[in-house]
Amino acid sequence: MARISSPLLLAGLLAGAAVAHAAAPRQFDATVPRSLPGSPRMWTYASGVAELALAAGVAHPRTRRAAALATAAFFVGVFPANVKMAADARHRSPSARAVTLARLPLQVPLVLWARKVSRDAGGR
Repeated sequence: MARISSPLLLAGLLAGAAVAHAAAPRQFDATVPRSLPGSPRMWTYASGVAELALAAGVAHPRTRRAAALATAAFFVGVFPANVKMAADARHRSPSARAVTLARLPLQVPLVLWARKVSRDAGGR
């Protein structure tokens, strides 16, 4: 059974998110902060590609440590998109607002998970 700190589980989460960005980009486009240059779709695809690259790096023992650190940074970097999603849900149903607000603190365990994977990888 996979432990919650499993690097392969983290890689699977990242790969799944990458596939979701490609399969349903419209829902991700809406979370891209307007202050970013370029089109939201470009950022959606770019973040999906980044997630796929991070997944590959975390999955491979030789690159795991650096990729897991980069994953932690990525999770911090996409936090503004989650904040935007919560702000945009102000006028939606209470359940939609609750889901978007619940996502905000979930970034913390994701960052900690990625850091743990990095530490557990050591110098490998």
